Amino acid sequence: MFMKTNQKVHHDMSAPLAHYFIFTGHNSYLTGNQFSSKSSDKPIVKALKEGVRVIELDLWPNSNKNDIKVCHGRTWTSPVKLIKCLKAIKNNAFVTSKYPVIITFEDHLDANLQAKVAMMVKQTFGDMLFCPESDLNEFPSPECLKGRVMISTKPPKKYSKSGSVIKRHSIKETSFATNGLSSTHGSHHLHADVLEGDDEESTTEYKKLIAICASKLKGSMKNLPSHDHKVTRLSMSEETLKLSINSHGRELIRLTQRSFLRVYPKGSRITSSNYNPFTGWMHGAQMVAFNMQGYGKYLWIMQGMFRANGCCGYLKKPAFLLGDGNYDEVFDPMALPVKKTLKVNIYMGEGWRTDFHFRHFDFCSPPDFYTKVSIVGMPCDCTRAKKTHKIDDQWVPTWNGNEFKFQLRFPELALLRVVVRDHDPAGEDGFGGQTCLPISELKTGFRSVPLYDHRGDKYKNVRLLMGFNFI
Repeated sequence: MFMKTNQKVHHDMSAPLAHYFIFTGHNSYLTGNQFSSKSSDKPIVKALKEGVRVIELDLWPNSNKNDIKVCHGRTWTSPVKLIKCLKAIKNNAFVTSKYPVIITFEDHLDANLQAKVAMMVKQTFGDMLFCPESDLNEFPSPECLKGRVMISTKPPKKYSKSGSVIKRHSIKETSFATNGLSSTHGSHHLHADVLEGDDEESTTEYKKLIAICASKLKGSMKNLPSHDHKVTRLSMSEETLKLSINSHGRELIRLTQRSFLRVYPKGSRITSSNYNPFTGWMHGAQMVAFNMQGYGKYLWIMQGMFRANGCCGYLKKPAFLLGDGNYDEVFDPMALPVKKTLKVNIYMGEGWRTDFHFRHFDFCSPPDFYTKVSIVGMPCDCTRAKKTHKIDDQWVPTWNGNEFKFQLRFPELALLRVVVRDHDPAGEDGFGGQTCLPISELKTGFRSVPLYDHRGDKYKNVRLLMGFNFI
């Protein structure tokens, strides 16, 4: 009767890594906003314990240029030492999940400091590191990579020994030129500095660490890599993604069948807010990077999504994102038949009197609770919130089975969002708890559903009695 997402890993974990959605953090070291908050290893530890599998670190030289600090560059965020972050990852990487951890470096270092990073990483992780000796056409599976740590970053810049000009395609600092991807601006010339002896060896040692080579795309796309390219990671902002899917949606899905797509929040999200993750997921993006301190609706969706599959941080993508099928179905899904109809009944709730101060909601009387339910997922499945009637002055509200029905075309990529509020006629309604339940994990019948606070932490006692049936 108690509602629990499946506590065991039950997805097929033997497919290539690119076939999975991966629980991904953005600027994982920040404790608050993107402009002036403190950098620390504590958010990294918290994220790993919650099942996050991709940790992002921004690497910058310290003031003496002899060590590496982690911070959000060109802001007022305070730094934390890289070695402290690496040790935090090592000590907590596999507490919640045994499946691989990926560390993405946003690298702003010279060759000497890159060499120092290489030494730190090797000394910290040792045999835990996965460092393929050659470029991979297909990445190993999560099952094969259990207990391993991988580095993903852009490769060191290439320099000619003579200091001559190097020709590259214009995609920020690195390129997919060898893979057929070019920007709309064509190519240009970059003047190279001379690297000699030890510097060349330093960049070589750093490059050997990189399991997944990365590139950032700025602006619109002209071409995307074909299936015969090596495994890489393409990064783009949420804004660039929205621009790209209008003309390249199908190509993005094909790209993500072998390589990795990482989506990150736009730069204007100074408060560490988040965005709709389904925009990335429905186009195959494995790494939809989130600010884990950016509490609110979208983080609740992200947390709910990855409570599935034993909270291991990896979810097998739906079949329509993995095959060579008719992608028109993805972009014109209303032509598809309804696969399932979910019937939801809400009977009662309890636990607020225990978990909240008796004056938390109303100063003079018990709360006036109501519950809102909706579907989040593919656009064709999303619904406006439907709500129960309000129960006045009750710590244990009883709704006697208020019923709601939801038609689903893509149940494998849908969640039931539940929010309880206290009606306040004089102001904003109070918050009484929330949860997001993956449709694929729902068990039919009566279920006791635990609720979570605004940070995503589970209340000790607050829960709803609900009923689920598929018709």
